[in-house]
Amino acid sequence: MYRLLVTGGAGFIGSNFVHHVIAHTDMHVTVVDKLTYAGNRESLAGLPDERVAFVRGDIVDAAVIDELVQHSDAVVHYAAESHNDNSLNDPRPFLDTNIIGTYTLLEAARRHGRRYHHISTDEVYGDLELDDPQRFTETTPYNPSSPYSSTKAGSDLLVRAWVRSFDLQATISNCSNNYGPYQHIEKFIPRQITNVLRGIRPKLYGRGENVRDWIHAEDHSSAVLAILQRGTIGETYLIGADGEKNNKEVVEIILEKMGQPRDAYDHVTDRAGHDLRYAIDSTKLRTQLGWSPSYGDFDRGLAATIDWYRNNEEWWSPSKDSTEAFYASKGQ
Repeated sequence: MYRLLVTGGAGFIGSNFVHHVIAHTDMHVTVVDKLTYAGNRESLAGLPDERVAFVRGDIVDAAVIDELVQHSDAVVHYAAESHNDNSLNDPRPFLDTNIIGTYTLLEAARRHGRRYHHISTDEVYGDLELDDPQRFTETTPYNPSSPYSSTKAGSDLLVRAWVRSFDLQATISNCSNNYGPYQHIEKFIPRQITNVLRGIRPKLYGRGENVRDWIHAEDHSSAVLAILQRGTIGETYLIGADGEKNNKEVVEIILEKMGQPRDAYDHVTDRAGHDLRYAIDSTKLRTQLGWSPSYGDFDRGLAATIDWYRNNEEWWSPSKDSTEAFYASKGQ
């Protein structure tokens, strides 16, 4: 049986990937996760014990990682500090996890000759003007604008260096903004959904004109599996579902789908260095690997996501009050 090590597999996109792998392959998955506030063991509930093992561990711990990589056939590296607001408040954890953690995994994969896939973000490219017709491609220069995106850019460059210098069997994917089940409620879409469910007016940074290219986590997962199985070593693939929406549109769609007036939200002070627009050109992934999203319709994916949060309050409720208290302290 093919043995897959998934770092950060109790986090949002990592847990969705684990569910996808179990549903669509016969692989065995070992999850290693530090279980910070963004990781939740319950996100893996219901998966078969004979095919999923869980290890609580830190990816900067070389001894733990070496043992896990040695007994795996491949590594898919999701673990990351990923929240922009948190990186502005305290950048250090982002350096530790995103840079040192990635280095630790790369060295273990190199020692044991293992296949490695690196999960990254479109935020490494900076942002685009709102009226710019261009989209990010695999050759777009890096131009990160936050401590979070700069550490992800640094981790990408480490992977490329290990491929070139040490012939590491690695690939990279940069994905647009994910939404779907198991996403921490500090993030934009689940925060607005859970606010409405709690009778709280949603909050919108600035004028809400910032554009994100949304993709359902299930589609991200299927793309990563395609790259792991069929991708060309040393290559980077951009993952996107042509889901460009500005934040104002997203909030209004959420309100409408949840039976509220489209204008029932409040504006709050914009985030420092808030990128204007992200947009992904996923032509390479689609043409070379034959991938396509199952949730090409953002409205349908968002409706399914709203239903998930409505039906899984026990999953998100424990962290809701503390999350809102934090934002309230920032006037957001």
